[in-house]
Formats: sequence, structure tokens, C-alpha cells
Amino acid sequence: MLAIIGGTGLSQIEGFKAAGFKRVATPFSDKRVVVELYQYGDQTVAFLPRHGKGHVIPPHKINYRANVWALQMVGVDKIIAVNAVGGIHPDTGPGNFAIPDQIIDYSHSRAATFFEEDLEFVTHIDFTEPFSKELRSELQIAFESVNTTQGGSKLLLKHGVYGCMQGPRLETAAEIKRLQRDGCDVVGMTGMPEAALAREIKLDYAMLALSVNWAAGLGEKEILMSEIEAHVKEGMGFVMEVLKNFIDAN
Repeated sequence: MLAIIGGTGLSQIEGFKAAGFKRVATPFSDKRVVVELYQYGDQTVAFLPRHGKGHVIPPHKINYRANVWALQMVGVDKIIAVNAVGGIHPDTGPGNFAIPDQIIDYSHSRAATFFEEDLEFVTHIDFTEPFSKELRSELQIAFESVNTTQGGSKLLLKHGVYGCMQGPRLETAAEIKRLQRDGCDVVGMTGMPEAALAREIKLDYAMLALSVNWAAGLGEKEILMSEIEAHVKEGMGFVMEVLKNFIDAN
């Protein structure tokens, strides 16, 4: 089963038929995780808004372990994460997209692994390629199909490095210069430990990142939340079309 993890601006699914929900108990939270189920064509799709309904959970407070564990418990084997990001690469200006192939993790103090208590032996994972090549390829095909149909106005960075910052504040201009030197193409706050947790329990994972602003110091003016919200609102309709195309092809 496919799961969609919604980020900023994607707290509900449009155009899918509601098929109920499951409240999943996990070892990582006293609260059950609510996983919504939808029907699209002949497929059941799971949906989980990582910031909660109403966008009330900041990036550093998300219970990533409970979320990923709950998705596995309902039968998910692949995840598409939708993330709002700041653009660093010249092709990632507001309204454009990236499907990263690498991550640099700058976050801290987050519960970042399932393998830390009551272990029979220490467990390591190969995280050389943090994203599924197959899912990334399928996402690119879906994106290009929708973009062509809609006039080809969106740019897509077909690879690139996602820099995961702690949040919830936006970055300083000096921090973005550091990320540029490190090779980051986009910056966000929620890609880790989500991607690593998916790898730990063998769930395929890929990210569709929507740029909603130029990263700090790269634009011509101050970053305004009203402008970010406008790009989120405009971009999520396109995101849903890409997701529908992806599901149709699978």
C-alpha cells in the first residue's frame, strides 16, 4: 500500500474517496496515530499529515517514530513524502519542485531511530542512498506528464540534496551560505529522521518537494509568511495531480 505523508499545505486529500481511518497504537506514543484511508481507482491509499490536522505540530515536535511505525502497521510498503522547502539551487525558485536523491541532516535532539532499547545487538542501516531510486523515477515520470499537460510552466530539479534544519524558525543568511557550501539544493525541516526511520523498517521512501520561498539571503526581499502561504496554496493543486498520475501508473 502507498502512503502519502503530507507536509505544510497538505493536511487533507482532495479528489480521493474517503475510506475510513485507523487509530494505531505504537510503542512510541501514549496517543494512537490516526491514519486516514482513501480510495483512488482500485487502490487504497494511506494518508498522514505530519503536522497534524490544522498544522499544529512544529517540525521538532513531530513524533516521527510513531508516524512511520503506524504506517507500517496498516500495511504500507512505500511512502511519498510531500515537503514545502526553501529554494537554494537556481532552478528551485518559488513554485518549482525537486525530487532529492540525497540528504544532509542538521537537525538535533530528535528521537531518530527504532534501534535503541532492549536490543539483542546493535543495528546499523545502509543509508548511502536515502531515497528509493524506483519511486523517484516514477515520481519524475508523473511530474513530467502533469507538467506537460498543464503547459510545462514548472521546473523540476530531478536530483539534489535536501538540507534538514531543526526549525521551527527559518534559517539565517549565513546558515544558507553554509548549506550552499555543503552542496544543499533545498532546505526544509522534516525530511529527517523520517527518511531514515522508513529505511530502518524497509519502507521505500521518496520526497516531492515544493519550493515556497527562496532560502534566506537569496531572494530580493524579506521572506513573508503570506507569500509562502500563497505558493503553498497554488502548488498543492499541482502536487495532487502528480500524486494521482503516480497512482494511476502503478
